[in-house]
Amino acid sequence: MTAARPAGTALPGNRWDLLDGRWPADSPAVSVIVAHYRQPDQLTRTLAALENQDHPRDRLQIIVADDGSPESPEVPPGVDVVRQDDDGFRLAAVRNLGARAAHGDVLVFLDADTTPEPGFVRALTRLPALAPDCVTVGRRRHAELADVAGDRIADDAPSHALPEPRWLAAAYERSGNLLDADDRSYRHVIGAVVACSRTMFDATGGFDESFTRYGGEDWEWAYRAWLRGAVLAHVPDAVAWHDGPDAAARDATTLARANDETIRLADLIPVPGSAGRGLRSASVDVAVVPPPGATPGQRFISLDSALAGIPGAAAAALERGREPGRPGGLDGPGFDRVRLIVELLVPLRVTGDDLHAGLERVERERLGSLTLRSEAGAELVRITAARAQARAERWGRGDLFETAAAAAPGILPLIGEPDLAAYLGGWG
Repeated sequence: MTAARPAGTALPGNRWDLLDGRWPADSPAVSVIVAHYRQPDQLTRTLAALENQDHPRDRLQIIVADDGSPESPEVPPGVDVVRQDDDGFRLAAVRNLGARAAHGDVLVFLDADTTPEPGFVRALTRLPALAPDCVTVGRRRHAELADVAGDRIADDAPSHALPEPRWLAAAYERSGNLLDADDRSYRHVIGAVVACSRTMFDATGGFDESFTRYGGEDWEWAYRAWLRGAVLAHVPDAVAWHDGPDAAARDATTLARANDETIRLADLIPVPGSAGRGLRSASVDVAVVPPPGATPGQRFISLDSALAGIPGAAAAALERGREPGRPGGLDGPGFDRVRLIVELLVPLRVTGDDLHAGLERVERERLGSLTLRSEAGAELVRITAARAQARAERWGRGDLFETAAAAAPGILPLIGEPDLAAYLGGWG
């Protein structure tokens, strides 16, 4: 059965700017999920701020998702509470728990120690309400909030402000608030101030509950959202105030914790710049699909010569009955985070750098696909971005990313049965 297409606008590429100046005709149904653990004073302030939002209260569900506090959090009438046992730090799991209780079309994730200004929900949910592929991240500012009331946050927090992370502000400025997002922009999605549609959240499968230490679960989720066709956008007008300094500003011991997070992410996010340079990630970055109808010898040379020039690549089987959540219907462990799919369309041998250059071009130009052809015009290889494929499947249309073709004289079709020993020995 073909899945129903989502309601809203399908955007090309990462062009959320095409919706500038537009607002939903009706305020969307929003569920705000507030992750909490033993923070009663901070939670009280954040819930007061949520009651003070300019988004209609009858279109706003507030859920406190409690990660096993000794006592159930006290909340005002009309606020839902869901709880899980205290089995250690399980932020990813408790966010998923909150999402399962949500009935809004747009989900907002907050932390109990991050208090939103009155316009936060309205500003952050505008894009996901208009275009369900959008994942928006607000502006998380920092302040000492002990003496600040939730319904006074916009007026009083600035006088208690602490420095903002310069690396994050610089990234937003450099990318035009993520308009020029790329495969590494997941680093700029902060889970304490993020929103997405129910459609996009379900497409990701939720947060990875194997994260049981502080940090990283938001970046890993954002990367999978990107691969599933998310449009990333930073919304600087959606301001929420974190109680206390940025983690990097606290003490030197955070470096060891950051290293633990980086090692964990290197295994789960295989894109260059995140994965190790020599240590192989358990996840595959580039999947190479063998040519149909090839003999064993042709298949060996096709895959071997293609894989030789692609770091982080692995051979993949292509299952036509596609499993939800797996790009391109790729089968086997480690293929759920594939970024690029290289289909070898005919038996071939890669002798030059055309394939590597093609991969770089798809990334550089944000292409949906690139077809490499022989000098005679025969199609040899198709490189497809997994995120473009996911977007095309969700909307039933293939025009949301640009496509291109290029000649590849260094990729040679194999005619007949090759001499495999000569190929391996270097004399043929």
